[in-house]
Amino acid sequence: MPSRRLPLERPRQGRKIGGVCLALANNLNVDVTLVRVLWVVVTLLLALVFGVLAYAVAWVLIPEEPEPRPAALIAPEGPSA
Repeated sequence: MPSRRLPLERPRQGRKIGGVCLALANNLNVDVTLVRVLWVVVTLLLALVFGVLAYAVAWVLIPEEPEPRPAALIAPEGPSA
C-alpha cells in the first residue's frame, strides 16, 4: 500500500528561507537536502534568474501550514454529556 502524501504546505519549523524545498520534500517523501541541492543545481544550469523566480512563485503559491491551536481551545473528541 503506497504511503499517503502530506499536503503541499510550507512548514513553519525547519525551513531555511521560505520553506519551499521543505514543502516539496515533505510532499514527495524525500530528504530535504536532496531537494535543496537539486534546486541549486537546476538553478545554476538553467539560469540563476529562472531559479530565483521559480522559487519566489512557489513561495507565493504554496500555502503555509496553519498555526497550531492552543490545547485549551481544542474540544475533546467523542460524544458530549
